[in-house]
Amino acid sequence: MAEAERRARAVWQGSLTQGSGTVVLESSGLGGVLPATWASRTARSDGKTSPEELIAAAHATCFSMALSGILGDAGTPPARLEVAALCTFAQVEGGWGIASMELNVRGEVPGIDAIAFTAAAEQAKDGCPVSKALKGNVALSVTAELA
Repeated sequence: MAEAERRARAVWQGSLTQGSGTVVLESSGLGGVLPATWASRTARSDGKTSPEELIAAAHATCFSMALSGILGDAGTPPARLEVAALCTFAQVEGGWGIASMELNVRGEVPGIDAIAFTAAAEQAKDGCPVSKALKGNVALSVTAELA
């Protein structure tokens, strides 16, 4: 498989706390211009996004693909996987940072039991590319439930 590149662009104007910015997903062109502010990271989103929300979206998507592959390779492809990701931005030692990422997956997987599903979810959590990028820097956890 060939290498793939994806592009996004951000523009920020003004000071950290009073300024604002925008994010554009250039490769796909989806989502339009997404506004962002410091307050959307540290308080209420008020219709604006944040890097943490974008990372949560990326992680939920990456994890669902990894889990689907693992389940399919085991002969139990999923009918449906629903993944929620919670990325926590908090004051940590040295300033602000991403403190944790919680993944919650609910799956419809014919022919599998809860123990095997949980094991596959743990494997996907440890092996998906976004998890690998965060590992060692962010506390990662997964909760798995069969529908």
